[in-house]
Parts: sequence; structure tokens; C-alpha cells
Amino acid sequence: MTYNRNAKSQSDDVSKEASSNTALLDRKREDADLLGKSAPRRSIFKRPASSVMSWLAVAGVAWGLGLGYNLHLGGEAHWLKRLYQNKVAIAAETTQPKLIVTGGSGAHYTINSDLLSKEIGMPAVNLGLDGPVGLDVILPSVLETVKPGDVVLLIPEYLVLQSKDGFGPKSGLFGVAIGQPGLGGVPPKQLALETFQLGIPSLRWTVKSAVDLAEEGRFTGYYDGPLTERGDPTETKLREGEWWPLKIKEPASGHAIARITQFKSEVEAKGGALIISVPWVYGDVEDARTLENVQKTADAFAEIAPTLVDEATMNVQPTPELFADTHYHLKPEGREVRSQQLARQLKPLLGEP
Repeated sequence: MTYNRNAKSQSDDVSKEASSNTALLDRKREDADLLGKSAPRRSIFKRPASSVMSWLAVAGVAWGLGLGYNLHLGGEAHWLKRLYQNKVAIAAETTQPKLIVTGGSGAHYTINSDLLSKEIGMPAVNLGLDGPVGLDVILPSVLETVKPGDVVLLIPEYLVLQSKDGFGPKSGLFGVAIGQPGLGGVPPKQLALETFQLGIPSLRWTVKSAVDLAEEGRFTGYYDGPLTERGDPTETKLREGEWWPLKIKEPASGHAIARITQFKSEVEAKGGALIISVPWVYGDVEDARTLENVQKTADAFAEIAPTLVDEATMNVQPTPELFADTHYHLKPEGREVRSQQLARQLKPLLGEP
């Protein structure tokens, strides 16, 4: 009998404990239901409108700061804008008929305008810019400087000539920087992308600018050096790596030839004249394809306007001794040699001084 009473007592205790646990569980469920009704759960992916607006405001300020840096302080756009504006101002100050030398950096870093002016008896202005701006943007940017009696000498690099649409990676950026967005008909998608990227300084440029400020106390850039009174660079950058002869894999594209043909008409409509020069380049003089493509380019030029080229070398140089940091840029002594050659070729077309 004692065993049965203990068993019954234990059974009663278990039943009471189970009832207590059930009641506690029921109360927790009721509390959870009340909490769910009074405070609905919110998705972690949703944010209040005020938070979104705050984020957009911060992003907008950051983009604006990046834009200010790129356009007015130390970005590529700033240096290109300054280079162009300074050269246009020099051209505007030259009131008498002048020789305008233009193209990419292969024009900017390849002539001695003082020497050229003296040899041809006509003021020469260096309006060479930067190849990645693209042929279709460089040409209209220069056209506004042409006045009656001016002669435009176009010296385009092969990379510029080989473009199938006339645009480069800086076409949109350049137009925005000089206050003419879309100059040359830059495609809307490219223009929008490059404009957006103007507000986002790259890591490379950010680090470079920080180093510049720490070491030199100012921002620097590839085109930051002062110009002569005729627009020539006063600084020379030398190559640090090994040289190799450049192969010209394609002649000028059909688009480039058509655009230069149109440019000739535009120059003539302003009372000017166009002359074209095959560029000097350190190239592979043993490569038959290179020489063939240079010849094709020169022949296409000749159908548009008077063309300057050394028939013996096709302007392909066998050694890099006169070249500075690229296959197109020349050292000061190289610019003198090149300018003397141009002067000899120009004199019969311009008339002896």
C-alpha cells in the first residue's frame, strides 16, 4: 500500500508540473500575438523615406566634391581643360594669319613652334591636345580658332586614326570640362557615363593627389607644365621602361578619312586651308605590314589635302633616340629636327617667306 500511495503522489506532481508548463506556454503565445498585432514586423530591406533621402544627400555631396576635384583641382579633366583653354587663348591673341598645328599629344610634343615660325615666316601656334579625346572631338574644338587666312596642319596619331567612330575614352569628359558637353556628337550613353565618373575620383588618382600634396604641396598632372607663348610644352617626360618598335596594324579607318574630309570643308568655310602630315613614330621599319598601312594612310590623306611625308622613310623612325616617353613624343632636339623637316615641306605650299 505504501508503494501505491507514493506512485500516486508522484503522478500528481507530474500532472501539476505539466499543467503549469502548458499555462506558461499559452501565456507566451498570447504575449507574442499581442506583440505582433501592436508592432508589425518590418522587412530588413526596407528603410524609412528619411533614411533614403539622407543617404542620397550624402552621396550627392560626395559626388559634388569629386566633380570639383576632377574639374578644378587635380583630375585629368582639369589639366585637359587648362591645356585647351590656354592654347585657345594663345590662338585668339594671334591676330595675323597663322599656322595652327593640331592633333593629339603627338602634335603637342613634336614641334618647336618658334623654330617653325621663323622658318616659314608665319606665326605657328601649337594646338595639339590629347589623343584619347578622339578625332571627332578634337577637330570641332580647334575649328573655333580658325580665322580667314589661317592654315591648319593636322598631325593625327595612328591610334586616333584607327578608331571606328572617332571617339576615345576622354571624349565625353573633355566636352564637359570645357563647357561644351556632347561636343563632336559623343553618344549619350558614353557622355552620361563619363559625366557620372567625373564625380568619382579613381583610387589611383586619389592616392597620387595625396602623395603630390605631401611631397610637392600641390596637385600635379601629365599636362600640368607651363606652355611657351606659342603653346609648346616646356617640360619633357622621359621613358623609364624598355623601348620596342611600334607596329602599325591598321591604316586610318574609313570613318577617320570621312571626318577629316568634312573638316577640310569646315576649315575652308571659315576662310582657312588644311594640310595634313603623316605622324613621326618610332616604328618597326622591317615590318612590311606596318609600312603598307602607313602608305595606305598617306595615300588616303593625299586625296583630301596636301600631305607631308618623307617618301624614303614614310616618317617611321628606326631608332628611339629622338623620342621621349612614347612612340610619338619627341625630346627637344627631336622637335627641332621634326620642325625643320616640316618647314622644308611647308614652304612650297605656303610660298617662300
